[in-house]
Amino acid sequence: MAKTIKLDPIGTETAIKTNDNLLSGLLKNDLDVMQECGGRGMCSTCHVYIKEGMDSLSPLNRREKRTLEVITTCKTNSRLACQARVIGEGVVVELPSGMYLSQIDDVDALIGRRAQKNILHPISGKILVEEGKLITRSMITQLENTKGEVNQYLAQTENVV
Repeated sequence: MAKTIKLDPIGTETAIKTNDNLLSGLLKNDLDVMQECGGRGMCSTCHVYIKEGMDSLSPLNRREKRTLEVITTCKTNSRLACQARVIGEGVVVELPSGMYLSQIDDVDALIGRRAQKNILHPISGKILVEEGKLITRSMITQLENTKGEVNQYLAQTENVV
């Protein structure tokens, strides 16, 4: 049986099968949500805030707790959409603002432009470049180094799983 969740701030509702994760509902609505780690709960690219209905979701598991601990934008109502399974009605999900570094195809093309959204670190969710700030060549070097670190981190965690 399907459960209805509401997606904020866009005000859309979507149905998710009971015991399916929130990520499936977000992707079904073509929302800008990534799954850098393949939905294993090891990155922050599907980090969401639960505005209502936390008790209508599965409890936090150990892996999700560990991942949330390193997300700098984590709040008490934070969940990883790939790990939070819908078990009841009344869930309202809010997506963090910004875009993840791994969503940017050509990082060099950003030099001299202002960031249209916050650019976020895929593992920690930390803001790497604030919205409206000018993106310089030195920032691009830092972003590319970060991208390499993320790829290395994810490769290491694949071996652990």
